Amino acid sequence: MPVNLEIKVALPSHKKVKSILQAIGAEFKGILSQKDIYYKSPAGLLKMRIIKDDRIELIKYNRVESGETRWSNYEVILLSGKKVPDFFNNILEIETIVEKKRELWLYDNTRIHLDKVKGLGYFLELETLVLSGKKDAQKRFDSMVRILGLDFESQIRSSYRNLMKEKEAQ
Repeated sequence: MPVNLEIKVALPSHKKVKSILQAIGAEFKGILSQKDIYYKSPAGLLKMRIIKDDRIELIKYNRVESGETRWSNYEVILLSGKKVPDFFNNILEIETIVEKKRELWLYDNTRIHLDKVKGLGYFLELETLVLSGKKDAQKRFDSMVRILGLDFESQIRSSYRNLMKEKEAQ
């Protein structure tokens, strides 16, 4: 099961971060329209991600939200067929739906997501892949956090699912 180290922070906009990413030579991979359908799951999180209406991923992940660092174990299964979302929606209970526009950048085995989440606002997520052990991933992750000027104290230790559910409960 792949592992990555994550951080999420709310931002007033993406402008400052984009200029830093351009200055360091991060690779811009594109803008993705994503719809995440979160299902009730007895363990971890389970979501179906629909990307640009033509790519469907089923993603299962486990993560300790309250920890100082957010190590995430995850699995991704690619699905195909226009009937897949309806099939899952009819057999599993939907918890919430999160829609976002995601700018995807890559730098030093780190995925940088600049997200505009419908109903929640602007966010930045870093996901550093564990390739040569957790110690190496932590070093690369810490470097990226420093480069972008992120504050560990202001990180959001919650998924978009939880943030959306909190908003819906208000």
